[in-house]
Amino acid sequence: MPETENTPVPIAPNVPEKETLEAVDKPVEIPTAVEKTETVAKDEPASAPVEEEVAPKDATTAPTATAESEAPKPEEPKVEKPAYLSKNPALVELFDRLPTILGNVGHTEMWGVPLKDSDDIPTVNVLIKFLRANEGNVKAAETQLSKALQWRKDVNPLALAESAQYSAAKFGGLGYLTTYEENGRPLVFTWNIYGAVKDISATFADTDEFVQWRAALMELAVQDLKLKDATEVIEYDGEDPYQMIQVHDYMNVKFFRMDPSVRAATKKVIEVFATAYPELLSEKFFVNVPAIMGWMFTAMKFVLSRNTTRKFHPITNGANLAREFSPSIAEQIPKSYGGKGPELKENARFIPLAEDKGKSPEKSTVAESNEEAPSKEETPKVEAAAPIKEEVPLKEEPPKVEAAKEPQEEAVEEPAKADVTKAESLKEEPAKDGAQ
Repeated sequence: MPETENTPVPIAPNVPEKETLEAVDKPVEIPTAVEKTETVAKDEPASAPVEEEVAPKDATTAPTATAESEAPKPEEPKVEKPAYLSKNPALVELFDRLPTILGNVGHTEMWGVPLKDSDDIPTVNVLIKFLRANEGNVKAAETQLSKALQWRKDVNPLALAESAQYSAAKFGGLGYLTTYEENGRPLVFTWNIYGAVKDISATFADTDEFVQWRAALMELAVQDLKLKDATEVIEYDGEDPYQMIQVHDYMNVKFFRMDPSVRAATKKVIEVFATAYPELLSEKFFVNVPAIMGWMFTAMKFVLSRNTTRKFHPITNGANLAREFSPSIAEQIPKSYGGKGPELKENARFIPLAEDKGKSPEKSTVAESNEEAPSKEETPKVEAAAPIKEEVPLKEEPPKVEAAKEPQEEAVEEPAKADVTKAESLKEEPAKDGAQ
């Protein structure tokens, strides 16, 4: 008995208890669970598998998030710059500055074009003109555009062209506008007849009034260019269809002497037009100038840029002007200038002149015909406004010339002194600047 009791005692309480505990632990796999817990605690990527398992349940959210993250990529074609911007970084920079420019000035209209953004073709063309005028210098273009906008805000040249009234005694016969058609597009001419000045002191004494009258004529011409209706961007270095032709007739004009009032008006007009009307001139013809004046244009080539001087064309005999154009245009040019069209005073437009009629002038005035010209009013002015009769150059002595310097190609106004009052002696000093 004692042996039997002693035998199981050491076996049952010691050995089997251990084995029993281990046997119980093994199926429960406590160590495995502990190891798993320790692994999760140490590495902490346990959350990742959980997210991966949850993500498929939210399948619609995941693709949406991916699409949103990739949303800018489909928009890239929209953000892609048009050719006229990608080829011209300076234009992009100027457009970036445009909101600030317009905000500072408080005026958005330029040549009848409401300035907008780079998607607006008329606005693009306006900014390209200002860049071209400044040889691509963005800062200079910004400065000029700001000044031009400020001037338009202060003066309102659109109103000057549409409703202002000017004296026929001062400005009758001095300026005309004609628009001819060539290849389906308008070819705009402005005509400045400086030999038609009747009273130098009356015409040029009020410098501001003279500048406003010239600006009004310029605005009519710009309107005929139809810049606001442009549908194609002009090439920065290519042809620009939105430009006009100017003809300056110097019949009966003396160049050696210039009245101080003429000089002051000339200087003021040059300053304004050089700033406010850049890149609107295609060609400029100086007609009825003496042969000696040719040396002046030769001298200009050493002072002005090639881009400017290439637009200047002096012509001694005004009757040869029509030869400079295609047959279709030559037929429309006035006969006095070698064409087959009517004279300027017969059908050309001009700025409303308050003294022409007893009533307020119309906004778009057309010059009276020859039958209407001799009105009952005391206005031999209308006849005097025709300085281009062919027999006149045969009777007049060749005008003398003094060298002229035109500071910019856009300095389109160069009133010279008309030799209308031949009886009066001229005591003015010789002009250093010369006739423009």
